Amino acid sequence: MAGLGLASTIPASLHAMRPKVSANDTLNVGLIGCKGMGFANLRDHLKVPGVRCVALCDVDKNILESRASDVKEMTGDKPKLYKDFRRLIEQKDIDIVIIGTPDHWHCLPMVNACQEGKDVYVEKPLANSIEECNIMARAARKYNRVVQVGQQQRSGNHWKEAIQMVQDGRLGKIRKIHYWANFFYGAGPMARPNKPVPDGVDYDFWLGPAPKRPFNPNRFHGSWRMFWDYGGGLQTDWGVHLVDMGLWALNITKPPKSVTAMGGNFASGDHACEAADTQTTMYEFDDFHLTWEHNGGIQTGPYNRNYGVAFIGNKGTIVADRSNWVLNPEEQDGKKRMEDVPKHESDGKSHINHVENFIDCVKTRKKPACDIEIGRRAAIFTHLGNIAYRAGKRLYYDEEKNEFPYNPEANDYLVPEYRKPWDLPKI
Repeated sequence: MAGLGLASTIPASLHAMRPKVSANDTLNVGLIGCKGMGFANLRDHLKVPGVRCVALCDVDKNILESRASDVKEMTGDKPKLYKDFRRLIEQKDIDIVIIGTPDHWHCLPMVNACQEGKDVYVEKPLANSIEECNIMARAARKYNRVVQVGQQQRSGNHWKEAIQMVQDGRLGKIRKIHYWANFFYGAGPMARPNKPVPDGVDYDFWLGPAPKRPFNPNRFHGSWRMFWDYGGGLQTDWGVHLVDMGLWALNITKPPKSVTAMGGNFASGDHACEAADTQTTMYEFDDFHLTWEHNGGIQTGPYNRNYGVAFIGNKGTIVADRSNWVLNPEEQDGKKRMEDVPKHESDGKSHINHVENFIDCVKTRKKPACDIEIGRRAAIFTHLGNIAYRAGKRLYYDEEKNEFPYNPEANDYLVPEYRKPWDLPKI
């Protein structure tokens, strides 16, 4: 999730609290994309004994130097600094690459890191297009790399409990899973004019494979995800986290029979937002369906939660978010169809659990909690929702061919056209 305020949460004495480990047990980490979730992920990595930050990369010199000071304060180490991610990946002593860039910059660094024998922790959504997701999955498999996607709910204990309730059949037949995400930032920022590129920013490199455009602060730090060139709005930002819970609960490994979406930018005409601020997406399956809705610019929602998941069964409904989950049993003729279960609170450890799981899998070469295929699947579902919205059609997706056989006009959204000199990787 973007927009974390990190400066006030950095423990200055972190290096004093970390137990010493031998050089042979040390894992060296390099971070690409140092603002927001990228640095939050690095901070969690540095809480794990034996993990050391040796390099940072960012196209914003101001962010880069500020984060270098933070790492020095936290750990006592002085990392090498890079503007070009390729130079960081070439650094021989790096074992792990964390990718915390905007979505349009996930694919190239991740593939490059896999080719160089590095394991990768990459933020969600896995990529900004379906074909990039497929390429990244092929790269992870081809080069036998451990890849953890930053869908931290996969490591949340109270999520595991809720999912187990569903999988054990205690809710009865699941007929529907409903997701919602209502956030003020989902309406985008107020429109602003183009401006000169800020000092210290390599804006052309920031754009990378995305189309050349004048610098606008609304397309830069934080709010970039509201523009199709770089992100997919709330559907992909929160969608991968929440939709993934239904895919997990019902063990969904294939695309839906069809996808339909509708929406628009209804919050305000003064906001800068290409992605829909208001959207409803329906995923059709044979005997159940998944429904997604988001509403940018407001923060009230179903069950008095601004975001969440409702697992709706014949015996009862579980409603969950990151703070807790509750069970609402169904009643018939004054009798409950299942026993009550107390509210289950989150222990707040999903992020650190996710990193610890990744580090353990780097050492053991086991499959992590949110491996590349899980991240790919969740990203595909959310991208399908956005493509259905943009195409304005009910879509039928052929995953094997990566095409919409009955809606060829929608195929234009599947594979991005990279701006030169960047090329879409071929794996």
